[in-house]
Amino acid sequence: MNLEFLGDVLRFLFGHLLIWNMLFAIIIVFFERKDPKSVWAWLLLLYFIPILGFICYLLLGTDMHKRKMFRVKEVEDQLNDAIRRQEHSLQAADPDSVTEDIEGFTDLVMYNLESSGSMLLPDNDVDFFVDGNAKFEALIADLEKAEHFIHIQYYIIRDDLLFQRILEVLERKAAEGVEVRLLFDGMGCRGIRHKFWRQLEERGIQTAEFFPAFLRRFQLRVNYRNHRKIVVIDNQVGYVGGFNIGKEYIGLDEKFGHWRDTHLRIRGSAVLGLQLRFLLDWNYAAKENLLSRELFFREPAPGLRDKCRIQIISSGPDNTAQQIRDNYLRLIHKARKSIYIQTPYFIPDESVLSALEIAVRSGIDVNIMIPCKPDHPFVYWATYSYVGDLVMAGAKCYTYDNGFLHSKGIVVDEKVLCYGTANMDIRSFALNFEVNAVIYHEGKAREMVEIFQEDLKSCTQITKEAYAGRRLLIRFKEQVCRLMSPLM
Repeated sequence: MNLEFLGDVLRFLFGHLLIWNMLFAIIIVFFERKDPKSVWAWLLLLYFIPILGFICYLLLGTDMHKRKMFRVKEVEDQLNDAIRRQEHSLQAADPDSVTEDIEGFTDLVMYNLESSGSMLLPDNDVDFFVDGNAKFEALIADLEKAEHFIHIQYYIIRDDLLFQRILEVLERKAAEGVEVRLLFDGMGCRGIRHKFWRQLEERGIQTAEFFPAFLRRFQLRVNYRNHRKIVVIDNQVGYVGGFNIGKEYIGLDEKFGHWRDTHLRIRGSAVLGLQLRFLLDWNYAAKENLLSRELFFREPAPGLRDKCRIQIISSGPDNTAQQIRDNYLRLIHKARKSIYIQTPYFIPDESVLSALEIAVRSGIDVNIMIPCKPDHPFVYWATYSYVGDLVMAGAKCYTYDNGFLHSKGIVVDEKVLCYGTANMDIRSFALNFEVNAVIYHEGKAREMVEIFQEDLKSCTQITKEAYAGRRLLIRFKEQVCRLMSPLM
């Protein structure tokens, strides 16, 4: 009887397949504010692969409940943004606020203040890490010095030898009375059982999961992942960048070999920007309001070495503006001499691609570096296709051959850089929660350009001749993956 009923249901569904497709097409076109390219990609998928297309749309495409999911978090953001805007509206009256470092970029500073309340924070020291071993050695040394609290947030955490080293310090600090909080993403950490996190709780480490899996096993939300990587220790030091926690990030995975990434260690007032971002995410995931705790807003000691001015900017599907995309776009438009971009995934929207093409044709030295090997094949071939457009326009594009390139950021005119967790792709721009640091400092911008130029020693340039002569199979992969790129 049950089989007969199931058969009737399936016959009904398949018999009305055209109607279901039409209904979903109407929803996509008229009820969701999607980019037209994304709309057409979904319509084609629904038309040619009805059942699979419908399942993919439920997992990847739907945002009908997005506003409901982030309602509480959005209110928290608005309240804090209002406070920060008020603070900076008072500071803007000071003529000394426009310094040499931000001269020529005051409009970008103002945009970040007005659109998201991102504070321009002075007197910061910044260290760059391009190797995972050096980054984690510094992080562990800073964790050892914690006296009051440790806040850690990563997209991916693997229970391997690297995390065990960190965990040893966290357990010891928790036993000493230091407040330790660990925020992780449900998709990025799907390989770790919940029993593991419960054991951490028993050892005094507070944990929270961002968008947990359905029934603890089935992860139905591929979109809206928290891709941020933030560490804040006593408000004295903060970390942000591309490294997650896993042995591959210290070069111990044979598949990828050397892992080339970029992470920032910040000392100074900008640590408060990272702290606020962590607290807002923790409040949403843990349902615990920490914003009233004075301990977490103690003024950091100022950096005395670099004196960088920094804005911490974040973006995600809870915001109407694509804050990090807009910063990339504005920086590209403001370039007068040079642009240096590193990204593992290069799937720009039309505005960013057009801005880069205009820059190239205006005589600006545009340099883009991507990996030579894919970790996600579909994304890689779409990346290669978009890079090809810029190669043919005259940009200098390179593949990094010494392992896997995971560094994410842009440097403009050797004056300003924007680095952090966001890739230069549609997913980072609109669907993931990301955080970047905009650093207004010529010395640090030049340092990052020097790092880029050092990386060139391990790169192969994609010439016009090489790209035009690529094999038919590669052309086919590019076209298929580019067609699907709005869905990636």
